[in-house]
Amino acid sequence: MTPVVHRVVARTRETDDVVTLCLEPVDGPRMDFLPGQFNMLSAFGVGEVAISLSGAPRDVGPLRHSVRDVGAVSRALCQIEVGGVVGVRGPFGTDWRVTPREETRSVDHRDTVVVAGGIGLAPLRGAVCELVATLPEGGGRVFVLVGAREPSQIVFGEDLAAWARAGATVLVSVDRPSSLWHGHVGLVTTLLADAGFNPANTRALLCGPEIMMRFTARALVDMGVNPLAVLVSLERNMQCGLGWCGHCQLGSLLLCRDGPVVPYAGIVSGLMNERER
Repeated sequence: MTPVVHRVVARTRETDDVVTLCLEPVDGPRMDFLPGQFNMLSAFGVGEVAISLSGAPRDVGPLRHSVRDVGAVSRALCQIEVGGVVGVRGPFGTDWRVTPREETRSVDHRDTVVVAGGIGLAPLRGAVCELVATLPEGGGRVFVLVGAREPSQIVFGEDLAAWARAGATVLVSVDRPSSLWHGHVGLVTTLLADAGFNPANTRALLCGPEIMMRFTARALVDMGVNPLAVLVSLERNMQCGLGWCGHCQLGSLLLCRDGPVVPYAGIVSGLMNERER
């Protein structure tokens, strides 16, 4: 429960309201984590908020957290300059299950469809980095489908280009195009039909607004993807990270402990229609 002090060693403005902070512990080694997990970040004197790690375990260097300015704590974090300090607790929660397990060390040969809406690409970034790294080892094909409200809201543009060069299929769509946009226009779900993956041999990783994940998951299942192979990242009011306070409860799940990454199949498909109270 005690935050570990980390120093901001670099910061990148991704969009007008998203900042990526690179953090190094003031004292001690960098934590180990899995793609999809989150930390509780403290803006000292303001509060604490759950932020997913946007780096990959194989990355050498500081921890990456991409923060969107949507409230008092996240705004304070976005305003911290290089040299400032934040508190870090974690890592917490479940992961995307893309890193080879120690007992087998084998790569997954299935197609993997990653669907992100807006800042939802941040919790998925580490997973995509891991998946793309396995392509030369015979890992399955990787499809990265990204949706944003408008071109200026697309995050990690350099990463998207690098993943495409490495062999991933990268498709981006926006809802409201600018005069300079020459790409796809429409909901991210419209990218599914022409992406080229094999539904019978596909797993899917979804993160973004819940309405987007709900319709995307349904579309994937309708295409023939096994609902057990569809993972979604759910967000509720996470305050302790340990399942003690109950603020993140969704049905029988405590998302800071049982999530945030959970299979779409079963109770989750129904619970995604429940509003946060």
